[in-house]
Amino acid sequence: LPPTPIHTHITSTMGDVAKGEKIFKQRCLQCHTTEKGGAHKTGPNLNGLFGRQTGQAAGYTYSEANLKKGITWDETTLFQYLLNPKKYIPGTKMVFAGLKKEKERNDLIAFLKQATA
Repeated sequence: LPPTPIHTHITSTMGDVAKGEKIFKQRCLQCHTTEKGGAHKTGPNLNGLFGRQTGQAAGYTYSEANLKKGITWDETTLFQYLLNPKKYIPGTKMVFAGLKKEKERNDLIAFLKQATA
């Protein structure tokens, strides 16, 4: 059998915003907010996430690992991160196990692009 391709770049046009919102409410809202000026919870407010470097939401105390990762959040980095946060940023405080299904990650990213802009 040929090897299964590893998809590393996904665009928001491939995700369903409504389904992504449902995933966010079920899996992310407990720890994160998205609105401008929203409070930090267990995790940081995600407003302005796209184009921001790891560990840079003002007023949130990040893990050393997150501060030092030094990547910029976009569709590609989020797609990889959301598969397995602890593998992507070893030492992160985020306890979320990840979303194994590509479709769910695409939907969540589509929602986040809209909700955090």
